[in-house]
Amino acid sequence: MYKMLCLDVDGTLLNSNHKISKGTKESIKRLSKEKDIRIILVSARMPKGIVFLQKELEIKEPIICYSGSLVLDKDYNIISNQYIKFNQVKEIVEEAQKCKVHVSLYKDDSWIIEDIDKWAQIEADITGIKPEIINFGKMANSTKYANGLNKILLIGDDSKISEIYKKLNIKFTKDLNIYPSKSNYLEIMNKDVSKTLAIKQLLDLYKIDKSEVIAIGDNFNDIDMLKFAEVGIAMGNAPNEVKEISNDVTSCNDEDGIMKAINKYFYS
Repeated sequence: MYKMLCLDVDGTLLNSNHKISKGTKESIKRLSKEKDIRIILVSARMPKGIVFLQKELEIKEPIICYSGSLVLDKDYNIISNQYIKFNQVKEIVEEAQKCKVHVSLYKDDSWIIEDIDKWAQIEADITGIKPEIINFGKMANSTKYANGLNKILLIGDDSKISEIYKKLNIKFTKDLNIYPSKSNYLEIMNKDVSKTLAIKQLLDLYKIDKSEVIAIGDNFNDIDMLKFAEVGIAMGNAPNEVKEISNDVTSCNDEDGIMKAINKYFYS
């Protein structure tokens, strides 16, 4: 009945130690090998933060990066790529610096910061990726960034993130997608970007209907794809707002929630 399984990564595929548990790993490998199911990793991460997980799971499928800003086929060729205009990036960086929150910029497969602070170190430890250190002011003079960037990530104390979230929403609500992926993480992308729109591109590519899609996620940036899928499943560790819009709730990411969902919907 189902032909595509869309999986968020952090808080869903990965447990609280940022690893794929043995049970989850084996259930995905089994599903991939035994049934003709497209298993799509859908994440706010950059390609480098997703590809090694695919290899660990032994799946070769397209990936959705930056919550849909960059979509790559199974050979990692670009299907679609949408940027935030550089003048908007510049304004947001200036506002973030006034609020004294961490700024990470992402383009294609590059992660750019001005210096290694505690937030950058935490992110590097989680993803295993080393950032590029570049002065943001100098980026304006480089043709490399002239057409914009895929994502801006702001990190800070909850109160500071809440403050800048309100400011940016007032100014950019018509032009950008701005949402908290955690209470202290604010993610910013082009307005035409969403996990759902990226999934629709893959449905067209593989001639799969939305009625044949299951999606599993744990946070606010997963809500659109959980609502879109025929079956949207929230993790047990998801906020109540995410659980309330979902068709089902599985166990948390430390209790093999994905494995239990796979067993229920593909093997029961």
